[in-house]
Amino acid sequence: MRKFIHIDMDCFYAAVEMRDNPELANVPMAIGGNSHRGVLSTANYLAREFGVRSAMSNYQAKKLCPNLVIVPGRMPVYKEASVQIRAVFSKYTDLIEPLSLDEAYLDVTDSRHCAGSATLIAEKIRADIFDATGLTASAGVAPIKFLAKIASDENKPNGQFVITPSEVGDFIDTLALKKIPGVGKVTQQKLQAMGLAYGKDIKACEEHFLTQRFGKFGGVLWRRCQGIDERGVETHRVRKSVGVETTFSEDTSEFEVLKARLVNDLLPELNRRAVKHIQERGIAKLGVKVKFFDFQQVSKECQFDVLDANVLCNLLNELLARYRHKPVRLIGIQIGLLDSKHSQPQLGLFDLD
Repeated sequence: MRKFIHIDMDCFYAAVEMRDNPELANVPMAIGGNSHRGVLSTANYLAREFGVRSAMSNYQAKKLCPNLVIVPGRMPVYKEASVQIRAVFSKYTDLIEPLSLDEAYLDVTDSRHCAGSATLIAEKIRADIFDATGLTASAGVAPIKFLAKIASDENKPNGQFVITPSEVGDFIDTLALKKIPGVGKVTQQKLQAMGLAYGKDIKACEEHFLTQRFGKFGGVLWRRCQGIDERGVETHRVRKSVGVETTFSEDTSEFEVLKARLVNDLLPELNRRAVKHIQERGIAKLGVKVKFFDFQQVSKECQFDVLDANVLCNLLNELLARYRHKPVRLIGIQIGLLDSKHSQPQLGLFDLD
């Protein structure tokens, strides 16, 4: 039986700011841009009590929480803390799969620390992280990878949740499907319309029934709810895409304004960020995403093997026409990378579900 730990730092960016500026510790605060059109990257728990969330505009967040303190991000400081956290992980296992600066899977199946107890290892890791950084982390421990991730959210913040092998079946039975990674809002709504809300509901279905309605993911969902997840940690994650985006100071539906920002600002920045990846891997797809004034987010992509402004502008124009040129607050462009120079294109760049 495998032993997985999922470590998730508690409101990481905000926690770093509160650590470095204690005056922020007892006020609702968030990380974001300076303008009212900026977008929050995270918020502390006091702010979340008002409904403030990541990816929310500064303006909307201030409406929910007028006393919200918004501070600019300091990415070099966050990266430095992440390096310290990764060093703690490495003391206990070499099998580490970073998901972001503040989150990772660890496989401690063969670790000899703490007499091989994954529960004790997770406790020790959390204590070591606090000693090294002054930051708290939450952990999930389980014999199945996806359950470890779900478990890490059960006792946040600064908590730990363990699912033993004998508890897997009962835990999945009462597991809300929306908590399973990959089940987004759209999929959740479809499942609810079919009367499927918990793991036990999926267990009672035939696999082909779900694949007919949800394609490949239907099979994945069925296997997850049977307690089947054969994935190990990926110590070398392959980047699948590179993208950039911008938020407008005022909503606009003028194509020429949007086009100018795409060509003059986004395209050069994307080329700068992606040049190394393009040289090493090659391009599979180009894509554009748009967030409208009402926060509806849509995307369109096509297979193309070079970074072409005309193709991106055409994709943008098609999106605007499809949604009747509603005012736009944000646009983004991305490239999808090939596995290698000779591999097939990856899956979609903008899986918004």
